[in-house]
Amino acid sequence: MKMIAIALGATALGACLAAAAEPQPADLLLTHGAIYTVNPAKPWAQAVAIAHGKIVYVGDTAGAKAFTGAATQVVDLKGRFAMPGIVDAHVHPIMGGIKTLYECNFPFTATPAQVAAALAACTKKTPPGAWIRGGQWGSSFFVQNKLDSPKGFLDAVTTLHPIFLNDDSGHNGWVNSAALAAAKLTKASPNPVGGTIQRGADGEPNGVLMETAARIFDTLIPAWTDEQFVAAAKESTRLANAYGITSIKDAGAPFHPTGKAFSTLDKAGGLTLDVALCASTPYGARSVPLDYAAIERQRDQFRTAHVHTEFVKLFLDGVPTEARTAAMLAPYVADAGHGKDFKGELHINPTLLARDVTELDKRGFTIKMHAAGDASVRAGLDAVAAARKANGDSHLHHELAHAGYVATEDIARFAQLDVIPDFSRIIWFPSPIIGSVVKAVGPRGEHYWPTRSLLDAGAMIATGSDWPAAVPDQNPWMGIEALVTRKDPRGVTPGQLWPEQAVKLDEALKIYTLNGARALKLEHQTGSIEPGKSAQIIVLDRNLFKIPADDIGDTRVQMTYFEGRLVYSAHQ
Repeated sequence: MKMIAIALGATALGACLAAAAEPQPADLLLTHGAIYTVNPAKPWAQAVAIAHGKIVYVGDTAGAKAFTGAATQVVDLKGRFAMPGIVDAHVHPIMGGIKTLYECNFPFTATPAQVAAALAACTKKTPPGAWIRGGQWGSSFFVQNKLDSPKGFLDAVTTLHPIFLNDDSGHNGWVNSAALAAAKLTKASPNPVGGTIQRGADGEPNGVLMETAARIFDTLIPAWTDEQFVAAAKESTRLANAYGITSIKDAGAPFHPTGKAFSTLDKAGGLTLDVALCASTPYGARSVPLDYAAIERQRDQFRTAHVHTEFVKLFLDGVPTEARTAAMLAPYVADAGHGKDFKGELHINPTLLARDVTELDKRGFTIKMHAAGDASVRAGLDAVAAARKANGDSHLHHELAHAGYVATEDIARFAQLDVIPDFSRIIWFPSPIIGSVVKAVGPRGEHYWPTRSLLDAGAMIATGSDWPAAVPDQNPWMGIEALVTRKDPRGVTPGQLWPEQAVKLDEALKIYTLNGARALKLEHQTGSIEPGKSAQIIVLDRNLFKIPADDIGDTRVQMTYFEGRLVYSAHQ
C-alpha cells in the first residue's frame, strides 16, 4: 500500500507539473511577422505572445497558437517587419514639447528673411511686453550672414517684445535690445566666467551671447506653468511613440519641473514610455562640489513606475563649433577672437571632477558627462578611472555625451572603464553644423565620431537625438541610416563624413535598442524581444534588412506597443 501511495503521489505531482507547464492564454499575439529580436541567441522570429505587458513567447506562428484563448487579441503582421522599441538615450523632451507647443520656431537652415518672417508672425499673436522665445539659428548663421547689428536686425521686427532665440546647439543665444535692457546688459557688463557677450565696434552688446552669457536669461524669462510642463511631457511622449520610441533619457533638466511633469503624467496613466531623468547640475565654471544630498532628495521625490531618477548630468565643456567652447587637446584654427593657441576650456577642474564622479558613483548614480572635445573626453575618462579605483566596480555604466573627438590612445579606455560613448546622431554626416565644426577645428575636425573604432575596441555605444538641439525632431531612422552610410540622409549636403567609421545595420540597431536600454539601466526589461521582458515592440512599413541603406531614413512606424498596449497606430 505504501508503494502504491508513493506511486499515486508521483503521478499526481507529475500531473500538476504538466498542468503548470501548460501555456496560459495571452492577451496579445503578433503572428506571421519578420520579427528581428536583437537577441543574438534567437535573432529572428515569426510570432510573439504577450501577457500582462510581458513577453511570454518568442518563436514561430505555429507555437504561438498554444497561447490563444477566448479573449486573446491576434494581430496578423502579414510578413511585416517588427523589432524592439527604440531607445533615445539623449533627448530634452520637455524642451522639445515646449518648443513644439509654445515657441516661435524656424528651421536651422533659415535665412535672415525667413527668421524675420517667422518672428513677425509670432508678434501678431503675442501681447506687447511678453517674451518671444524660440529658434533655432544655425551655428554658422552669423558667419554666412554678415549682419551689421544682430540686435538691430531683431529690433527691426519688434521693439514691443523682448526676444530670445536659441542656436542649433542649444548653448548660445540671440536677443534684441529689449531683452538686453531687461537683463541690464550694457557696455560696462563683464563677460561671465565661461561665456562671451559679443560686442559691436562701440563696445555695446550686439545681441549674440555665447555659452554662460546666454544662461543669464534662464531665470529672467518668465517660467512656463506646471500645466504647460505637463502638456509638454504629454506632447513629447506622443511624438516619441509615433517614431517608435518607447524609452528615453532626459539628458539634463531640473527635476522640478521636469521630473514633476513626467511623474504627474505617469500617475495619471498618460506616460507610455520609460523615462530616465538626469538631474541637472550648474552649467559653466564651477569650483565647489555638488550638493549630493540634495540630488538624492530629488531622486526619491519624483521616482515612479516609469520615471527613473538615479542619473546625473555634468557639463565638462561647450561645443566645437565657431563658438570654440569645447575643450580640445590641440588648438583651434587661429582667429581674431581667440588667437592661435586657443584650446577651449574645461568647466570643472580634473580634481573636483574626480571628486564629484567618485561620490556620485558611490551613491549609486549613473553620470552622463557632456564632453564634446577630446580634452574633456580624457578628463571624463580620468574621473571614472579615479572612481573605479576608489569604489571598485560599481557596475554603473557612466557616459560621455557628444564624445565625437577621441584621442587614439583613449579609444580602448571606454571598454576598459565600462564607459558608454553617447553619440548624437545628427552629426555623423556632412551638414551645416559639421561645416562650422571643421572650420573651427581644422582639417582634423573631419575625423569626427569614431564609431567603428570604438565598437572594434569593445565599447558599448549608445545614442540619442539631442532633440530639440541640432535636430528638428526625434526621428531615429535618419540616424540609423547615417550610422550605416555616414552620408546626409536627406541628401542636402553631399559627401561622406569619415566613411571608414561606418557600421553594419545590425550594429546600428543594437546601438538604438539594447545598448540604449543599458544606458538607462533597463537592459533586463527592454532593448530586445525575449521572454520575460516588457513588450515594447514596433512594427515598420519596411524590412530594414531588405532595402538599400539609403532608404532607411524614409522608414515609417505603423504600430508602437508599450507594455503590450497599442500606443501609436499610423491608421488611427
